[in-house]
Order: sequence, then structure tokens, then C-alpha cells
Amino acid sequence: MFDCLADQMKHDQHIEESARERMARWFAVAVLSVIVFGGLYFAVQVLQ
Repeated sequence: MFDCLADQMKHDQHIEESARERMARWFAVAVLSVIVFGGLYFAVQVLQ
């Protein structure tokens, strides 16, 4: 049951998502990663 549901979700996501939406999502993930890791780096520098 879960394999079928997972396959259906992947199929639905692939159909609904354009290349521009995918690019926007990856850009948002990259920006968030820089903010999180930058914040951690800054926090370590402040504590030293």
C-alpha cells in the first residue's frame, strides 16, 4: 500500500511542478542553507 502511495505522490508531484518551480525551490533551499550555516559560523565566532 505505501509503495503504491509513494509512487503516486512522486508521479503527481512530477506532473504539477514546472522547471521554474523546481529551480525556485532549490534556490530557496540554497539560501536557507547559507543562512543557517552562516548563523552557526557567526555564533561560533562570537563565542570564541
